[in-house]
Amino acid sequence: MANGTIAIAAAAVLAIVAVATAIAQGMTASKAMDAIARQPEAAGGVRGALVIALALMEALTIYAMLVAFMLVGKIVV
Repeated sequence: MANGTIAIAAAAVLAIVAVATAIAQGMTASKAMDAIARQPEAAGGVRGALVIALALMEALTIYAMLVAFMLVGKIVV
């Protein structure tokens, strides 16, 4: 594969995943705040679930970054 194609693929992977993760985290936090506003007594459980969900989303972003680094490692100078 050409070096330029690999570089573009790595950049595209990071860009798409970063945007998708940001949107997903925003929507998740919004829904969690709605849930806490409707039932304040459930705030602890909602907050715990929110933290776990955000951590899993962030882990997917880190995996995408790992894939991008692996693609960049394939570039031969």
